[in-house]
Amino acid sequence: MNVELAFRFIGALAFAAAGWDLGASVDFAPLQGGPLPDGLIGAVIGAATGFFVTPYLTTRPTSFVADHARKLPIKDLVAAVLGLLISLILSALLAIPLSMLPGILGRLLPFFGCLFLSYLGVTVSVGRRDDLFGLLGWFSTADRELSESSNAALLDTSAIIDGRIADVGRTGFLSGPLVVPRFVLRELQRIADSSDAVRRSRGRRGLELLERLRKTSNVTVRIYDGDADGDGVDAKLIKLAQHLKCAIVTNDYNLNRIAAVQGVRVLNVNELANAVKSVVLPGEEIVVRVIQEGKEPGQGVGYLEDGTMVVVDGGRRHLDCDVGIVVTRVFQTAAGRMIFAQAKEPQTSK
Repeated sequence: MNVELAFRFIGALAFAAAGWDLGASVDFAPLQGGPLPDGLIGAVIGAATGFFVTPYLTTRPTSFVADHARKLPIKDLVAAVLGLLISLILSALLAIPLSMLPGILGRLLPFFGCLFLSYLGVTVSVGRRDDLFGLLGWFSTADRELSESSNAALLDTSAIIDGRIADVGRTGFLSGPLVVPRFVLRELQRIADSSDAVRRSRGRRGLELLERLRKTSNVTVRIYDGDADGDGVDAKLIKLAQHLKCAIVTNDYNLNRIAAVQGVRVLNVNELANAVKSVVLPGEEIVVRVIQEGKEPGQGVGYLEDGTMVVVDGGRRHLDCDVGIVVTRVFQTAAGRMIFAQAKEPQTSK
């Protein structure tokens, strides 16, 4: 028997008892088709009413409140309850002098004063929750440590799955703690449990790389159990970064732009990879291995050790060979860097 059905029967019994008492004081003679007691008629009507009405008075409002309370961050919930308790105490103190007012004011003002103070107390407490908890010493230890750490950074799902952040951390270039919010871990878990084979593989790779980062990296990795407001992981990351005053590590282009607009510092792994590539200037001579044909006639394509693509004019005839080239142009794009070069022709002796 589920909870709602049990409450229906309890409500039916309670309303039947009330209907019996009410029926005893009401004359149902014009409605009776036979010699039935008035109390019995009232009990039947009350039981039917209670059976259908009780869930709307008990379980369904409770479920609605419980669902919203589960989605509400614990800090907001505690702040709201604390503000409500303070408001009720103030309302009780104010109700004594207000009730002494003459006429209808003495009966209405205590009630409306309680409503107003309750709303004001909850709103102010939730809005200033961090200051309030800071004064009381609640929930603030981890947040304060991260806020005071100028080098702390939040890890996004894309940065964890990418995996290069583990290599960067191992080299010691990151000095501050890397923070992984619990909702990012949940998203990784959902990806790892996906029915799609590619997404499942990416999710499992992310979890493995995160474990490797925690074990082998020179930087501290922390799991942040708090939550943040917002729809979706990206919105929560931005809100949490604003709250903790720290940066976000990501490969997501859209998150990068949205965070920058909202004043959040972003550490993009792709931009870091482009920044540490070796500098090649027009006119410089280098050697590259041509591994495939280019799109234009006579072109060949090769790659530097850092992965930079080199388009070589006249490189097709040097396919699968190392060839000396002269850099003519260097293009930097959002996707990376591209070098155009001319194959050096061997000098012939006269």
